[in-house]
Amino acid sequence: MSNVSSSNGLEKYPKLRFKGFSDPWTVMKLSDFTMRIMRKNTANVTDIPLTISSKDGLINQNDFFNKQVASKDMSGYYLLHHGEYAYNKSYSVGYDFGSIKRLEKYDMGALSTLYICFALTKFNSDFIKHYFDSLKWYREIYMISAEGARNHGLLNVPTEEFFATLHTLPTNEAEQEKIASFLDALTVRIEKQRSLVENLKKYKRGLLKQVFNENCTWDEVPLGKIATIYQPQTISSEQLVENGKYPVYGANGQIGWYNDFNHDSEQIAICCRGASCGTVNYIPAYSWITGNAMVINIADSVILKKFVYHQLCSQNLSYMISGSGQPQIVRTPCVEHKIFVPTSEVQAQITALFDLLDQKIAIQEKVLDTLIITKKGYLQKLFV
Repeated sequence: MSNVSSSNGLEKYPKLRFKGFSDPWTVMKLSDFTMRIMRKNTANVTDIPLTISSKDGLINQNDFFNKQVASKDMSGYYLLHHGEYAYNKSYSVGYDFGSIKRLEKYDMGALSTLYICFALTKFNSDFIKHYFDSLKWYREIYMISAEGARNHGLLNVPTEEFFATLHTLPTNEAEQEKIASFLDALTVRIEKQRSLVENLKKYKRGLLKQVFNENCTWDEVPLGKIATIYQPQTISSEQLVENGKYPVYGANGQIGWYNDFNHDSEQIAICCRGASCGTVNYIPAYSWITGNAMVINIADSVILKKFVYHQLCSQNLSYMISGSGQPQIVRTPCVEHKIFVPTSEVQAQITALFDLLDQKIAIQEKVLDTLIITKKGYLQKLFV
C-alpha cells in the first residue's frame, strides 16, 4: 500500500491505496449503482422479522430482543433477500446517522417499512459493504437530515434525497476486489479473536459453576458478616471538582473528580439499578462508584476480596432484584446473601486460578480492541 493525496482539484483519491492503482475515483449518486426495493412480504413468505444491529448487522428480531416486537402478520413488511441492503435511520451509540447493513445470515427476512431497502445494480458487493461500514457516507446524510429532527431517535431522511446522496467510488473492479479481500481477511481475523475471547469467558463461567456448586461442603456465612455494605450514593454536580483526588464515574465513563471520600483500597460493586442490575465488578483503589452500585468493603484480614468477587460472579443474583418498574437491589438481601468460606489456603488457590484466567481474558480482549481499532483506521484511509 502507499499513501497518496486525497484529492487533486476535482479528482478524488483515497489516502491509502494498493500498488498498481492510480486512477481517480468517481463521484456518483446512490441511485446510479442501486435500486430501491419495495417488494412486500405477501402471504408471509418469510417468518423471520429482521432488525438492524450496528454491531451484528441484519439479524432476527427474536434473537436481538429475546422477543418478537413485530406483529405476527408481516405481509405488509418489506421482503429482503440475501445480499440486499437496508438503511436504519435510527441513532445508536457511535452511529449518529444510522447504519446500512447487508442481509447475510438468512436467505430472506421481513423488515419494517420504516427502513429504506435497496439492491446493488453494479459494484463488488463486498466492497460496498465495507464502504458503508466506513461511514464515509455520513457527510451526505448530515446534509439532508434536518437538524434536530428526530422522532424517538429516528432521523428525518427523505427517501428521494437519500438516493440522491453522492458517493466517491472506484470504477476499477480489480481495485474494488483488492480492497474487499483485504478487509474481509481482517474481519475474519477479528471474528476469530472475538470467538477466542468468548470461549475463554465461557470456560471461566463453566469453571466457576464447578468450583462454587451446591454440593460445596465449606462453611457459609452471610455477606454482611464479613463485609461492610454501602448503599449507593450519587455525587451531585456541586460536589464535583476540576482536579480532585477520586475520579467519579457515570454511565459513560469518568464525569469528574471528588475529594471527600476515603476510598483507598479495592472494592467489590454490585450494580443495583437499571439493565445491568445484579452485575458484579471489581473496582480498583481510588475509584468512586456513583449511584447505581452497592459497594462491598471487606477487611483484608477477614477473607480474600478477590475470592468473594469470583464467588459472586459464579452466582445468580437476580433473586435479589425487586420492583415492577425500575428493577433494583436493596441492601437487606445483599447483607443476607450467603458466601462460602473455605480455609485461607483454598481461598488463595481458587483466587489465583481465576485471577490468571482474568489476566488471559484481558490480554486477548486488548488484542481484539487493537484489531478493531486497526480496521477502523483502514476504513477511513481506504475510502474517500
